[in-house]
Amino acid sequence: MSLGSFIKKQFIDVLQWNEDADGTLAWRYPMEDFEIQYGASLTVRDSQMAVFVNEGRIADVFGPGRYTLTTQTIPVLTNLKNWDKLFESPFKSDVYFFSTRLQLGRKWGTPQPVTIRDKDFGMVRLRAFGMYSYKLADPRKFFTEISGTRAAYTVDELEQQLRNLVVATMSATLGGSDVPFLDMAANQILLAQRMTEAMMPTFERYGLALDNFAVENISLPEELQKAIDTRISMGMVGDLARYTQYQVASSVPLAAQNEGGLAGVGAGLAAGVGMGQVMMDALRGSQAPAAVPAVATPAADDPEARLAKLKTLLDKGLVTQADYDSAKAEILKKLIG
Repeated sequence: MSLGSFIKKQFIDVLQWNEDADGTLAWRYPMEDFEIQYGASLTVRDSQMAVFVNEGRIADVFGPGRYTLTTQTIPVLTNLKNWDKLFESPFKSDVYFFSTRLQLGRKWGTPQPVTIRDKDFGMVRLRAFGMYSYKLADPRKFFTEISGTRAAYTVDELEQQLRNLVVATMSATLGGSDVPFLDMAANQILLAQRMTEAMMPTFERYGLALDNFAVENISLPEELQKAIDTRISMGMVGDLARYTQYQVASSVPLAAQNEGGLAGVGAGLAAGVGMGQVMMDALRGSQAPAAVPAVATPAADDPEARLAKLKTLLDKGLVTQADYDSAKAEILKKLIG
């Protein structure tokens, strides 16, 4: 190998990152024993940014595009190195590439139950999990706060820090929430919005932008589930009472359409009310036997009641038409006098 070929290999004239694999947020271009050729080409692809660093200090930042590296395109580095206007020599600088693609489908969850104070049940423990997505938005902040001078920084390395942030924020948000625990399942979108608002400042401080955050499930501890089941059972008692009242009220106009009139369905309604009372007593856990309310029966000498009974017997085929007519005539005779 000639001396000219050896020297040529020591200078870099093209700087770019092909980003061959997923999961890398920051990557340092290998610069050991190399210098950047003056006038070299810098290619920054879409969803990338590049940062020049001089002795640990951030110099110039480049967005997507193709650049020719001169004193005009790297003014901060030129100033840091005190280059004059005629400078055209190879130079040393660390170059970092950052991926600004969305990092989708990142999972979060509570490794241990989180204890919060609920106004209905006091201190309760719960688990929750969901998904979130983010992207790198400010390489300056990310380099300063997170990645530093590492040769590479991956999504997995950042994951644990973000999970701890999510869990801490969730505990604070749920603990200070005015949403009752029983309503949390129906208000997961609201909780996600509140957590997003609470986490955005921290993400921004790290140079990240939180794109989406979702609460997919809030699981109930066993003891709380039992308490909820008991509350549902107690609610059923009130619902059954209202249902029984509705049934009675609905039966009145239907009875008026029958030939037997209201008297013909009185016993059936009374039995329904009695059954409803028995069921409610059972749900309440009453130890005393449920007494069926006494049904007010018509007086034996009430002519209208006797006529109604006779009509019912006739409709059921228990008496003949002749017997019915004879008894009816006798009752009407007593009634008219």
